[in-house]
Amino acid sequence: MGLAIHLLGVPRVERDGKVVPQPRGLKVWGLLAYLVRSARATRPSRRQLAALLFEDADDPSAALRWNLSQLRRLLGDAGLRGELLALSIEPRSYVDVDVVASGTWVEALSAPGLGHELLEGMNFASSPSFEVWLATERRHLQATTEAVLREAALARLSAGAAGEAADLAGRLVRQNPLDENYQALLVRSLAAAGDGVGASRQVAACRELFRRELGVVPGATLDAAMRTDTAAPTARPATGRAAAIAQMEAGEAAIGAGVLDAGLQCLRRAIVEADATGDAALRARARVALGGALVHAARGRDEEGATALHEALTFGQQASPAHAAAACRELGYVEFLRGRYDRALAWLRRAATLAGTDRAEQARIAIVHGSVLSDTAHYAVALGLLHNAVALADAIGDAKQLAYAQSMLGRALLLCGDLPAATEVLDRSVEAAKKSWTAFVPWPQSLRAEIDLLQGNVDAAADRFEHAFALGCQFGDPCWEGIAGRGLGRVAIARGETARAVEILSETITRCVRLPDAYLWGKGYALDVLCGLAVAERLPQAPAWVDELHCLAARSGMRELTVRSYLHRTALGDMASGSAARMLADEIDNPTLSGDVDRAVQVESGVRIKARAIVPAASRRSPAARETDRPGS
Repeated sequence: MGLAIHLLGVPRVERDGKVVPQPRGLKVWGLLAYLVRSARATRPSRRQLAALLFEDADDPSAALRWNLSQLRRLLGDAGLRGELLALSIEPRSYVDVDVVASGTWVEALSAPGLGHELLEGMNFASSPSFEVWLATERRHLQATTEAVLREAALARLSAGAAGEAADLAGRLVRQNPLDENYQALLVRSLAAAGDGVGASRQVAACRELFRRELGVVPGATLDAAMRTDTAAPTARPATGRAAAIAQMEAGEAAIGAGVLDAGLQCLRRAIVEADATGDAALRARARVALGGALVHAARGRDEEGATALHEALTFGQQASPAHAAAACRELGYVEFLRGRYDRALAWLRRAATLAGTDRAEQARIAIVHGSVLSDTAHYAVALGLLHNAVALADAIGDAKQLAYAQSMLGRALLLCGDLPAATEVLDRSVEAAKKSWTAFVPWPQSLRAEIDLLQGNVDAAADRFEHAFALGCQFGDPCWEGIAGRGLGRVAIARGETARAVEILSETITRCVRLPDAYLWGKGYALDVLCGLAVAERLPQAPAWVDELHCLAARSGMRELTVRSYLHRTALGDMASGSAARMLADEIDNPTLSGDVDRAVQVESGVRIKARAIVPAASRRSPAARETDRPGS
């Protein structure tokens, strides 16, 4: 009981279980939605809100004041005074979009409007900039809803409620039938529920759908989904605790040596051994070992790994908080890779609480947490977390985690334009990886090569990118191939080889997401370069590529890439996107992004917007080349 704000579906406000009378005008709801969704990022100013929602009014400021008064009447006295505005409501108030984004899957699943659009049925044609913002938020909340359904289905599957899991996975597939992971989850759930015929029919229907709509066939993930008992070997030796630990150690050693299948079989045997002991902590440990291996070593198997991790939580929350923390962190990592950042943060907060004073686990959590915040352009907090992760990993002597933490810190510094600091950190990451983790070298090396490009050292950058790409291909890692391939595309742009650059970047974007559990930010990062080049060169594919970037960034919450998609749209003539880019960029503390927005969108006399194409930084002329452009040269 108390205040409840429902923005999914037809919006309404309830107080003590009774619906409050509707306010006059749709823009009160638009104002409320914007204030709720922007609360985590910044406090918007009256000027910003007047420009966003009331640009068509004779007196935008007066229109804003009237709508604020209506909003106070709707919510009770909710603050909303002063130049910078923020909602002030009781901490226990219910806000459905916050529950869906940050609550447990049980809480989110109970939201009455789950699956419905934000402000369903409402449009704001007289406020085109707000319409752009609203469309973006609707995409993001749709993706968050899918993440909740997936999480719920995995949890029920791991608990043995396969029929419920199949129902949830069916809802998921109906919402997004072209996601291979969702199709595979439905097939696994049907098979686990004993409906082998239904699972086979779903596989056939999925293959036909993918051929018809995408011109491709699903990968091995779908076939693997038919094999539901992947955690159990055919024999059941049950020889005790020592055998379980020995199997885990043997499996981890085999996987570390690159013998994946044998290692996974050992880890599956370890689960059987652990189950025979009845030791809940050991059962959790064995499932974390298998789940982690499937997530990190067995490409394309994240969904199977997530099931094992959910099972680990069942056993570990009481008996072994340390293993429960590791399971939560790994589940957060899976969400991070797929751009489901709200759910990733929910898992990581839970992991940090369970980890307590375990410095090694807190270091791992901080790396993933900082990476999530970097992907979503919350740079100040991300940098603090990643600096702390570097210090923790260094203090405990974990060479691999140190290299990883340094690489993500270097990336954040690079994205914010602090090249000297990024250079120092990435050089250390490359050297650490060369000593202890050769398979990781392509990631920090590609980021370091990007600094060479920004400094005009094209040949040096090309050498680093080519080496990173070759290593990535050797290891068969789509992420490493993607980040290095993006760099090679930028090298081609810097050398004036436009056709070659388009070819490289197009292939890279396909290559880096060829598996269903690939790192989506990497795709967006490469796609942004392709969009900038296509817009600058007025290629006919530019609108489609820009729409693809916007859809990816908006659904996931990659705020900086969303701004860049708006800027590309502005350069193609969509003036409303220019205003939306400015509004969202004001919420992001990144001088590099602010500079790009300033160059791309110039507001003349406060009314008319003049736009130009965003050219990737690597294609801008080097300082030496620009000398010839100066008067008198």
